[in-house]
Amino acid sequence: MIETYPNTDEVTAKWAFERYQAIRHTLPAANFPAASTQVGGLTDLANHFDVFLLDAFGVLNVGQSAVKNAPEAVQALQLAGKKVMVLTNGASLPVKEAQIKFKNLGFNFTLEYIVASRDALCHGLTHRFTQKQCPTLWGVMARPDSQLHTLPVDGVMLGEDASLFDKVNGFILLGASFWTQNQQRLLMQSLRHNPRPVWVGNPDLVAPNEDHFSLEPGYFAHQLSHIGGVTVHFFGKPYSAIYELACARLKHPPKQRILMVGDTLHTDILGGAAYGVKTALVTGHGLFANLDVTPYIAQSGIIPDYIMVSP
Repeated sequence: MIETYPNTDEVTAKWAFERYQAIRHTLPAANFPAASTQVGGLTDLANHFDVFLLDAFGVLNVGQSAVKNAPEAVQALQLAGKKVMVLTNGASLPVKEAQIKFKNLGFNFTLEYIVASRDALCHGLTHRFTQKQCPTLWGVMARPDSQLHTLPVDGVMLGEDASLFDKVNGFILLGASFWTQNQQRLLMQSLRHNPRPVWVGNPDLVAPNEDHFSLEPGYFAHQLSHIGGVTVHFFGKPYSAIYELACARLKHPPKQRILMVGDTLHTDILGGAAYGVKTALVTGHGLFANLDVTPYIAQSGIIPDYIMVSP
């Protein structure tokens, strides 16, 4: 079982990689190329692909800052007539807020071309349950500005009140920036007493920021899978629902003409490969910033089709 709370300075790329490896058996299976091809950036691949699915954190931005040259690279693809879509595991806010953020960082994406794991979760909530089957009240791991009213179900933000954990009929994990160790304890305690469904809007274990890695909902969710009777449903990379939603919006282009670009092996690269599209790993920003990725690729066996330092 993953420990509850590490010290901030313990959360490094190596630490995150080891924990992704520990849950590898729960992630999708995929086929990979024998070796990766090194390229200079996205423009080197413009003639090979019609659709570019870009991770946000680590590819377009790190924390609240745009990755150097990323806005220009994205614009060049758009001007060349390529379909460039953001595929992000960020689930804290509706995509309208993400669109504003990207605009402020120098990107120009229409709402149609931003697909978040929150969208995949909402789609699942809408289509998975009949009206009688759906839990009537969900407890939500979220930050205060997460606009829970935009969810297709009734949700209440979880605080430190143990009775609320016991009252709700299911749990949704959107964002962990305000989640405390005591709240995690209350969640696990409540689920042990009464197992209920847990839906995870962000499967990431960590996310890269300017000077640290933040813990994300997936990190806490994997602790819950050890509780008897609890079924955890994940939405977002590396799981297929987010890719299916994105490709449906694009009218299902040929998979051989799609490239998934990301900074993590176990989410972006594994997810893209499992869905059957080509993949490119960015190494100069995000999880593996300025590290030699060779041993990580060798140990995991997750091999991207392409490697680039920067988009």
